[in-house]
Amino acid sequence: MFSIYGVTGQVFSGTLEQMNRVRALSNARTARALADGGDELGIEAISGISGRSQDDAVRAYLSMLPPDLERGPLIHASQIMQNQVVTVFANDAVSLAWRTLRDKGIHQAPVLDERAQLIGIVSERDLLTAIDIDGDQIIESMRRHVRDVMKTPVVAAHPITDIRRIASVMLENRVDGVPIVSDSRRLVGFVSRGDVLRAVVTDPPLSLWR
Repeated sequence: MFSIYGVTGQVFSGTLEQMNRVRALSNARTARALADGGDELGIEAISGISGRSQDDAVRAYLSMLPPDLERGPLIHASQIMQNQVVTVFANDAVSLAWRTLRDKGIHQAPVLDERAQLIGIVSERDLLTAIDIDGDQIIESMRRHVRDVMKTPVVAAHPITDIRRIASVMLENRVDGVPIVSDSRRLVGFVSRGDVLRAVVTDPPLSLWR
């Protein structure tokens, strides 16, 4: 199960096939991608799933899983995701966010609003559009905020989502990671390209088939 979060909240929830019908997703690059009335641009009115229908869909998906999943190969995001997620806030200064990523040794981070809800993702490359650095020192800053350079909307996945489908989303949307969000829309993890590659290298039971 996948969902899409923007500055107005969750704008889509459903399967990978449904999400792929959102034609303009790859063109949504920054928080400026908002309609005058506050609606997300690039999100078509397709058959989203929410509330009780979403719960029913998750239960139906879980009922199809192998009974010995715990002892089987790596299949789901929850098995490889990072549980301790470094985040930044939309109102943080770009310089502060860049220092956070540098100090934590990461290249991207989910972006939260003032209610700690997922609204976007920002990478080191995004931040460098607003600052100039020399080594580890910021030598010039345009005094912009994370919300000005982040990518939104952002694709997120449920913890019980096939790793292969998450990898497909990374490739098709040219992103380096996917936030993992619970049924209550709380950020609970993050799967990066590195996590997927690490699973392939270190865990032979990973099931790779088409």
